[in-house]
Amino acid sequence: MTLSEKDSQYLWHPYTQHKTSQTPIVISRGEGALLWDENNKVYIDAIASWWVNPFGHSNKFIADSIYKQLTTLEHVLFGGFTHEPAIKVAEKLMEILPKNQEKIFFSDNGSTAVEVAIKVALQYFFNKNEKRTTIIAFENAFHGDTFAAMAASGISFYTQAFQGMFIDVVRIPVPVKGKEQISFDALKNAIQNHNCAGFIFEPLVQGAAGMVMYEPEALAKLIRICKENQVLTIADEVMTGFGKTGKTFAMDYVSEEADMICLSKALTGGTIPMAITTFTKDIFDAFFDDDINKALFHGHTFTANPTGCAAALASIDLLQTSEMQQNIKRINASHLDFQKKIENHSKVITARTLGVIFAVEIKSNSEESYYGSMRTKLYNFFIQNGVILRPVGNIVYILPPYIITDEQLQKVYKTIEEAIEMV
Repeated sequence: MTLSEKDSQYLWHPYTQHKTSQTPIVISRGEGALLWDENNKVYIDAIASWWVNPFGHSNKFIADSIYKQLTTLEHVLFGGFTHEPAIKVAEKLMEILPKNQEKIFFSDNGSTAVEVAIKVALQYFFNKNEKRTTIIAFENAFHGDTFAAMAASGISFYTQAFQGMFIDVVRIPVPVKGKEQISFDALKNAIQNHNCAGFIFEPLVQGAAGMVMYEPEALAKLIRICKENQVLTIADEVMTGFGKTGKTFAMDYVSEEADMICLSKALTGGTIPMAITTFTKDIFDAFFDDDINKALFHGHTFTANPTGCAAALASIDLLQTSEMQQNIKRINASHLDFQKKIENHSKVITARTLGVIFAVEIKSNSEESYYGSMRTKLYNFFIQNGVILRPVGNIVYILPPYIITDEQLQKVYKTIEEAIEMV
């Protein structure tokens, strides 16, 4: 049997309808921004493998750090024990996170980072003998696939099979340009009419919604409204964190600080699953009590895995190099040039850029669904031309590794231009 045949026999892939989907491509190796399949066809990974791989595939610096840790201490339980790599990660994050963040909690992936934050928001008020059971979230948000994260997400076909099983969530519009006041009023109305514990948001960019972007000033006002009403705020930086928006965190653009921040994806440079949720001291203090029942009873087997911590430390070190910071600026400048080139194209509705994130919305004769015919046609065209891009309906986005070359970027742009003409 070929590898593809064995895959078909044994494996169940994410976000896949196996009866109608094409056979998965077998990837045999990767280096930098490139991946090779089993037939030695080369692909440019223009989305950093679901936004996790900013420093390129097979990064030797991260790999060496992982190897060194594996030969010292690969894993140890984190209940009742600790270790130097976890402490170093905490120290490193405290240097670069917004200054109000003082405690970190390890978990496994972006969904669980969100799950922890939502549980903490709800228990925070429970510990204070207040009944607050509702979470506020944006329309068309995506926060993950575990239950609380699904509840906070607003892309209905992901969650429609589970309606009626979720925690209480009320949605407000995203404060895109021209609709800020509608969002502000909706938030005030939600707080007035519900027992709201927390407001969760993707800061400045809604990833799975198609890289929908909004301004820092609008988010700052939403956070101020929450603070005035003692509603906790949760910044889901799983996608935006670690340089994607041009700054280390998207919240670095915002004048107000969130109470909690969720981190994952690029945290370990795309190597080992790991996530972190960070908190203010005030939140931690609500769980710090002689009453054992006020503790946060949440954990994961691989919490603070030392090998993952080693990967995270190496990844943060790489991000802070002048070379990587210049790469982020270079990609942003290149995106802006491409945006100017195509934003007035007759088949383009709009194009937008923030940091290394670029998105273009293509005109369609009909309303495009998330996995509709245009999306499939575009995706297949990109794969045929050796570029890995995963359109969201009629929206094509680029979120490349920071080490992508100018030549590789130009090929991505050229392929998108050809795709626009094709559809």
